[in-house]
Amino acid sequence: MIKRIARTAGFAGLLAALLLTLLQSLWVTPLILEAETYENGVEHSHAEEHDYADGHVHESWAPEDGWQRTLATGLSNLVVAVGFALMLAGLFTLHAPGKTWNGLLWGLGGFTTFSLAPSLGLPPELPGTEAADLLLRQYWWIGTAVATSIGLVLIAFARSWSLRISGAVLLAIPHLIGAPQPEVHTNLAPETLANQFILASLVTNALFWAALGLSAAWLFGRNSRNA
Repeated sequence: MIKRIARTAGFAGLLAALLLTLLQSLWVTPLILEAETYENGVEHSHAEEHDYADGHVHESWAPEDGWQRTLATGLSNLVVAVGFALMLAGLFTLHAPGKTWNGLLWGLGGFTTFSLAPSLGLPPELPGTEAADLLLRQYWWIGTAVATSIGLVLIAFARSWSLRISGAVLLAIPHLIGAPQPEVHTNLAPETLANQFILASLVTNALFWAALGLSAAWLFGRNSRNA
């Protein structure tokens, strides 16, 4: 069983990570690079003032645009994708998808839990966006993901209507509480660019989760038949 889970997670994670990296390179990364031009302009002026004050130039290393940035993004995507695929494969041992297309429903559940629901309060942000305290945002994000996952499980698998209603209430609680927000909303990039980035991030994540769910369900079923 452990070997089956590991094999499913490894191949499904690799396929989904490659798709996500490709989509990000074509759509998401160009938006980030454009937003960084606005942020770097402000930071450069501040850095010049600081350098004139102390006589030193301070630079921190970061992957260069091109293959270095794509490689770094791809490796991080692979780690995340394999982790999520392990989660799906583990859940399949408890409730195996009857058909491959059922994996799409599991993938959409993962997308709702880890991307869509948190983005309703904390949408994806471009570089140069003013945000609330990081720790508070992390707490809200984790609470939203936990509440959403439990809520979806109750709605999908509970037999009593009372439990299903409780699941719907759990879905709404984090948004009724509200995500932490900064005192003043500022964004160095234009609003149209920020909106494009939100759309691109959600669509690419939806396609990533769909591919991950379908490939994990197909591989898990195939490995189970072979076993």
